Amino acid sequence: MASRRRLTQLIKASVPLLKRQILVDAVDVVPVAGEVPVIEIAFPGSERLPIYVTDAGSQLLCISYLWRDDEVKPRLRAKLMETLLDLNPSVPLSSFGRIGEHFVLVGALSPAASAADMALELATLGDNGRDALATLAEFLI
Repeated sequence: MASRRRLTQLIKASVPLLKRQILVDAVDVVPVAGEVPVIEIAFPGSERLPIYVTDAGSQLLCISYLWRDDEVKPRLRAKLMETLLDLNPSVPLSSFGRIGEHFVLVGALSPAASAADMALELATLGDNGRDALATLAEFLI
């Protein structure tokens, strides 16, 4: 498992590439307090959701929190679940899932990923998160 320092270095090395790929001026990289190394990547002044990156040993996980359970229209819940399953194969480099009461979008990389690999994953996950919110808004309160 990588140290928080190594994970932070990889992400910081990816920031210049990421800024060019998604055309933003600012990307904040902030360690999240806790036992497990988690880094928050935020996009101030942008509609992009924050992305959280952690080292799970065999892979680097990138997670974007989309919405909470209580934000789903109860009468459309089953249809949302079906829609998420239908969309999963067509969402590039990302998968829908749940963590506790949160719906998430998850991407993963090899622990040996380069800064260019990380930039591509973060850009893609950010695009997919923004698209998911727009596409699935009808299911949310």
